[in-house]
Amino acid sequence: MDVADLGLPVDVPSTALFTDQYELTMLQAALKAGTAERRSVFEVFTRRLPEGRRYGVVAGTGRVLDAVENFRFDTGVLGFLRERNIVDEATLEWLASYRFSGDVWGYPEGEVYFPGSPIMRVEGSFAECVLLETVILSILNHDSAIAAAASRMSSAAGHRPLIEMGARRTHELAAVAASRAAYVGGFASTSDLAAGFRYNIPTVGTSAHAFTLLHDRERDAFQAQVNSLGRNTTLLVDTYDVAEAVRTAVEIAGPELGAVRIDSGDLLLVAHRVRQQLDELGATATKIIVTSDLDEYAIASLAAAPVDAYGVGTQLVTGSGHPTASMVYKLVARAESDDPKAPLVPVAKKSSGGKTSIGGRKWAARRLDADGVAEAEVVGTGIVPAELADRQLLVELVKGGDVVAREPLDVVRDRHTAARAGLPLSATQLSRGEPVIPTEYVHGRSGS
Repeated sequence: MDVADLGLPVDVPSTALFTDQYELTMLQAALKAGTAERRSVFEVFTRRLPEGRRYGVVAGTGRVLDAVENFRFDTGVLGFLRERNIVDEATLEWLASYRFSGDVWGYPEGEVYFPGSPIMRVEGSFAECVLLETVILSILNHDSAIAAAASRMSSAAGHRPLIEMGARRTHELAAVAASRAAYVGGFASTSDLAAGFRYNIPTVGTSAHAFTLLHDRERDAFQAQVNSLGRNTTLLVDTYDVAEAVRTAVEIAGPELGAVRIDSGDLLLVAHRVRQQLDELGATATKIIVTSDLDEYAIASLAAAPVDAYGVGTQLVTGSGHPTASMVYKLVARAESDDPKAPLVPVAKKSSGGKTSIGGRKWAARRLDADGVAEAEVVGTGIVPAELADRQLLVELVKGGDVVAREPLDVVRDRHTAARAGLPLSATQLSRGEPVIPTEYVHGRSGS
């Protein structure tokens, strides 16, 4: 079953209030000024990557498409706005029939990005585009931060699978989004059943320390779990004495024991001891799963350990120290008038403090070297150079208000694997460094 194609609803009936108040007050003022219908182009980008990161990961695009479709001002929402006197009656009347009718282009989900990359481009009237700023940024900033952390972890893990286990460390709805983003970044499964239900992500889980502590003896707990879940289950062996627990686990389940999980202690040392003990007991096929506050650095440090899988929670769902991607949503071009045929004029903020932006509707392409490895992210306005025409990154996501690019998560996940593999090898280094490829700007006339 491909849940991504089922059109399941988002977690709330409307996303219209997932916004900041000034989006609506700007709308009211623009309606009064007669500028609300001016054709406009907004772009999502980040001015910099989190310190030490070599690349970013685009994640949350599918959720953005859901949010845009569900951005509706129903009777309850309009009543709230009226009661609080947020906007006037003329604006409320306009909002009552709001449906995004513009176009959205963007990097396909799972693709990598760099500073200045036009990750998403939203085109339509100023009024309909400005309302989407907050909800788009909240989704992309959260999901891309989690996916970037997941990508670094999956790269450090190599071919060993990763289990997302962070639901208890974040907001209950953020946990579902984080699980989705982790899957995009290379995780193989999740412990969160809501994520499994909503996005068809494989789910796993057996028992916690509480189950062992419930029973009079550890042996009784193991026997109960094997009786219920079968010999292929995973037994948690660090509640009391690890060596004794491993011995008991093999006695009860036999060499068919699926796995043991270690959740504390010096994981490198304990994993070696447990592997030796399992082999001596004849459980050579029994796997070892480690958990316990892992991040990409801890995973990398266990590369030489006899570990078969990793479970990651807190560090994943908090972006491994960087819980946001710091993306912004800026107006980069607008029409000279309300005339639908009026040409676009590039606009940009000019200020000190590193918050400047570049005006004009952008295109983006990734230039490759002679070996087919990425060497630069090229961002420009106007005509795309012929040599980059087949390397363009933006794809059409919404056309005339209709979503045209929904994808199964497995496609997105595979895209990320391929995109990361196309970067220079230093992209996967965990040492601090600059973006793995530079961003180059090509200035030209703005398109109309």
